[in-house]
Amino acid sequence: MSLGKVGDNITALNAGWSFAGSVADTFDDHVSKSVPLYNEGHGLTAALSDFFVKNGSRVYEIGCSTGTLTMTLATRSAHKKDVSFVGIDVEADMVAKAQEKARAASLKQVDFRVDDIVTMELEPCDMVVAYYTIQFIAPSVRQLVIDKIYKALNWGGAFVLFEKVRAPDARFQDIATSLYNDYKLDQGYSPDEIVSKARSLKGVLEPFSSQGNVDLMKRAGFNDIMTLQKYICFEGMIAIK
Repeated sequence: MSLGKVGDNITALNAGWSFAGSVADTFDDHVSKSVPLYNEGHGLTAALSDFFVKNGSRVYEIGCSTGTLTMTLATRSAHKKDVSFVGIDVEADMVAKAQEKARAASLKQVDFRVDDIVTMELEPCDMVVAYYTIQFIAPSVRQLVIDKIYKALNWGGAFVLFEKVRAPDARFQDIATSLYNDYKLDQGYSPDEIVSKARSLKGVLEPFSSQGNVDLMKRAGFNDIMTLQKYICFEGMIAIK
């Protein structure tokens, strides 16, 4: 099966999107153009960390990719004592890029690891961030992951979740898809690139609805949940234990 061009020198197979290999080289540029308010969400998450990160805190980012957000969080709290930021990703190429960036920035309180949130154990922590990550975890184990996050958080700790979401009914889904395609055209992607990207994500990206994500968090034990950011089918939420 032939590769399709999805933009920014990235190619992908039908139903075969992957974050491995050379994707890490252009990922930051690609994702910041593909996801509305992507960089603004980073800034918002960093600002939120002021309320939850204190001396001695541990913070996890699940699915850290090239480490940009983890490093933004660490830089914001650089003046605090004994704070550790742990970025986790299943793709070794992404983690290698993140480690390279952390070394260049001399951020010693940051630890990037190749690991899988489905199987790893989390230590007690004050903040967990999943920035457009949970949507790539198999629905069959998604609840187990959210349960694990809830259990690891200290009382009063925060889970920050950004996800692409499905609309509540077919009409709104059609509207959201059309608006998002228009957005990507405005970013300079060609119709062929947009179609190739959509085809590559089949069976790989499985978003839930907003209510579906709230239900996941409530079943885990979270009661205090608020929407932080919303743009068409892209949404950020915070849940406090």
